[in-house]
Amino acid sequence: MNDPTAMTAQGLAQAMAAGRLSAEAVMAAHLDRIEALNPAINAIVSLRPRDALLAEARAADRAPRKGWLHGLPVAVKDLAAVRGLRTTWGSPLFRDHVPPADDLVVARMRAAGAIFIGKTNTPEWGLGSHSFNEVFGVTRNPYDRSRSAGGSSGGAAAALAARLVPVADGSDMMGSLRNPAAFCNVYGFRPSWGLVPGDPVGDGFMATLSTLGPMARCPEDLAHLLAVMAGPDPAVPFGRPAEDFAAGLAGPVAGTRIGWLGDWGGAYPCEPGILPLAEAALAQLADLGCEIVPLPPPFPAGRLWRAWTVLRAFLNAGARRGLYDDPAARAQLKPEAVWEIEQGLGLPAQEVYEASVIRSEWYRRLARLFRQVDAIALPSAQVWPFPAEWRWPRQVGGREADSYHRWMEIVVPVSLAGLPCLSVPIGFGAQGLPMGLQLAGPVGGDAAILRLGQAWHEATDWPGRRPPPPA
Repeated sequence: MNDPTAMTAQGLAQAMAAGRLSAEAVMAAHLDRIEALNPAINAIVSLRPRDALLAEARAADRAPRKGWLHGLPVAVKDLAAVRGLRTTWGSPLFRDHVPPADDLVVARMRAAGAIFIGKTNTPEWGLGSHSFNEVFGVTRNPYDRSRSAGGSSGGAAAALAARLVPVADGSDMMGSLRNPAAFCNVYGFRPSWGLVPGDPVGDGFMATLSTLGPMARCPEDLAHLLAVMAGPDPAVPFGRPAEDFAAGLAGPVAGTRIGWLGDWGGAYPCEPGILPLAEAALAQLADLGCEIVPLPPPFPAGRLWRAWTVLRAFLNAGARRGLYDDPAARAQLKPEAVWEIEQGLGLPAQEVYEASVIRSEWYRRLARLFRQVDAIALPSAQVWPFPAEWRWPRQVGGREADSYHRWMEIVVPVSLAGLPCLSVPIGFGAQGLPMGLQLAGPVGGDAAILRLGQAWHEATDWPGRRPPPPA
């Protein structure tokens, strides 16, 4: 039998279901690899004791299969609560917090047989696309340990790239499934908004920018994990039905029209080498029979940014106002979190309404655009993986960044509209650093985007280029 850490999650699931591989062997192989590699990259945090995990794996071997994740080791992003497992949200305020219950999607993964081994690192409160915090420190890129793994699902992406876990969950408000996937040469899928429900707490009607989603080293694993995570919950509004996302992966993609938006007419400056690499990937998609359609900017980027920053600040201020109002707690919030909250405090209702109108106008414009093309494409990031010691890039393509998240602006058009979007790995730049391409479709078109990703993966298999071994 092959090394279990080199296999896909689907390959492991099939081998375990057939009795060719035990959950104990799978767990032992992944724990061995975590012990060898994780200290240098810091992707997995709050790791449970080895003896307890092996005992749980042996119990899984004796038990009837629960679902696709049965017996697989899973590390949950540290923004989601796992019953009995330290969950910090990357905040020193919750350094020792142990939740009494699972979040909704975590409960679904547990019901499907996942064995939770620990958490994956994330920036504090998931703010920013660089995974560092005062509790656990910084997560480093397996392809160059002097560089960022991205975020906020940076721990998940790095763990996948290093073969520490077979599949991973993540979340995405402002590219948090897409940017780290691009930085770490793996796949990250942001589902149509509402397909994967959030936890039924707090506001469920206005908080429609962020979503949970899967990450993996191949689209087939994404599709299977998405099927576990997806589906409506009666306590969460705006739910969308799940489907068998893996069933249509082998379908044809010839004739798919992909609208190339590049840098949005210069509105989203990119570091040298990113656009040419993306255009080379599009040429390969054309070789697969896709039609590449260059598009002019379909909407003013400045209006999208205005709507985004207002709505994001409004939601962050509402969700964390209690921490901000407590002076002792506020002193332990990172500066970017304080800035976000203060941007949202006192926003006039009319300003929030106008931001929502812009968002609605953009959604209607997309409805017309998707009558011309089947998907749109943009780079997954505007910068290459940057030094891990930075808090965030201060320049983007030669322009000064006026906020800690301006360098991620290229993900906003997708997030604001709630589109299904797959970040596919597209190779490496001159410095040997990975990059990705966003492929997004109309809301509800998740299966078609995953099918496009599957065709790309079969033709390229970029995650097969593994990180260099430890020095």
